[in-house]
Order: sequence, then C-alpha cells, then structure tokens
Amino acid sequence: MGEHCTTDRPTPAGQTPSGEITKFHDVDTYITKPADYPHSPARLLLLLTGGTGVHSTNNQLQADKYASEGYVVVMPDQFGGDAAPTTTTSVAADENPSLIEQVKLGMATVAKSFTIDMWLARHTPEKVLPILMKVLDAVKEEFADAVANGDGIYAVGYCFGAKYVLLLGAELHRDVAAGQRAPEAEAEEGMVKQGPRIKCGAIAHGTLIGKEDLEGVSVPMCVVAVKDDPLFLDHVRDEGKKAMESKGLKHEVRVYEGVPHGFAVLGDYADAKIVEAQKEAFGQMLAWLKGH
Repeated sequence: MGEHCTTDRPTPAGQTPSGEITKFHDVDTYITKPADYPHSPARLLLLLTGGTGVHSTNNQLQADKYASEGYVVVMPDQFGGDAAPTTTTSVAADENPSLIEQVKLGMATVAKSFTIDMWLARHTPEKVLPILMKVLDAVKEEFADAVANGDGIYAVGYCFGAKYVLLLGAELHRDVAAGQRAPEAEAEEGMVKQGPRIKCGAIAHGTLIGKEDLEGVSVPMCVVAVKDDPLFLDHVRDEGKKAMESKGLKHEVRVYEGVPHGFAVLGDYADAKIVEAQKEAFGQMLAWLKGH
C-alpha cells in the first residue's frame, strides 16, 4: 500500500460531513442519507475505504457526495478500530539532502514499510469479510426499502476496499465468507458457493488485487485504474478485463494517466489535472451505478 492509501489529502475548505457514526453488530459505521430520505426513494450503497478508514473526514465527505445523488450510504469500519498507520515522515527531503538525511529517510521508509506490512497482516480477508457480512445483514434489514428500491445493494471501493467489492461481487464458499478460510485456499470437496452479496460494483485504484479477484466477479463492475500503477499492475488489470469479457460480464475499465494512485479519493490537490481527473472518476463511478 502507498502513501495515498494511508494518508488523507487536505480536506476541501468549508466542507464538513453531514452523516453520523452508528453501530451495526458493534461495528462503527458511517451512515449518510439523501436530504429527502425516506420521503423520496433511495438506493443502498456500501462504500469501502482505503486504509484511512471510516473516521477520515475525507472519506465521510466522499460518502456524502454519493448520498446527495440518491443513495443511503453505509461505510463500515472494516478495520475494527485499527485504521492504517500514517505514512508521513518528519525527515526533510530537500533537493540535495545530506548523506545523513538520506540515511534517515531510508531508515524511515523501511520502518514505514514494515509497519504497513504488519498492519496488512492483521487485516486479511479472513478478518475483514466477517465484519462486512455482519454489517450487510444488519443494514439489509434496517434499510430494506432502499435495498428493494435498488433491487439489491450497490458497492464502491477505494484502494484497500476495492478488493472487497470484488469479493462481495463474486460467488464465495460459505467458509470463506465466514472468515474460516482464505479465498485462495483449496475448498473442501462438495462445498457449495453462495451468490454475490452486491448487485453492482465500482472500484478505484485497488490494492492487493490479483487477477483471480477480477476473474471471480459475477456482477457488473466498473474499474478506475491508474497507468503504470505499482499497486494495481497493468497486466493484472488487463488479464482481469479479458476474463470479464470472456464470460460476457458487463464491465467498464478506464485507465487514467498522469495521476497518482489514490487520486479518486476526495482531497485537495494543487495540480489542476489531478483535480479534474478526480471529478471525472467520481462521475464515471456514479454513472455506472445509476446505469445498473
């Protein structure tokens, strides 16, 4: 995972979240709704974040944007109160750092990498999927009207959360969904798979995604990607796209150039090109949801 997955950009000036944190089966969950809900019908949207998690102001504002477009948005704490450690460093990195500064910076980079690796080891599908299943079971009942209006649950995922939108959009064995076995581990003979938990999905610059995650998807899927992204490799994306094409699955893949991994997550950038791409990515994902 990169810095954009674990560190928020500056929050857009003058914006404050409009939703609230509540609990579903003891899982902190940010809920935000259209201003006229429940007097007007809405659809239910599951939003899965990057490493900054449910308490990030930027993630909450991102959820609010979808709510303003007619979705009851459910954003669960998939990390169980253990959001990713920040990747920022206090070591100055000027144009000509001294040898000592270079060593310090190198040591800080190694330490950050180790810390993130340890954090990722605590948040595997075996840990995350049961959290998501508990929340989904609860919100399907709490917002049954929105589920019915949309004929199912929609989902968007950014960075870390993108992988789990793919998993929720696939048929999983019961023990995988329950966190008793890793998705890639061999299943017991005769074990039956359960259908996907979502109706439609959209992901942006995913991390920890293998081609098997894209190959397993069985619901319409939109993919926002970054060219030459070291965290979502081009060949993985291309092989996944071929797999979706081969089984006739509705999909859309758009590759954005000249932007960093994490660009689609709400936050201020000085570069106008990135700002525009962020708007385009949101529009792409929103149009995909509304079209399905």
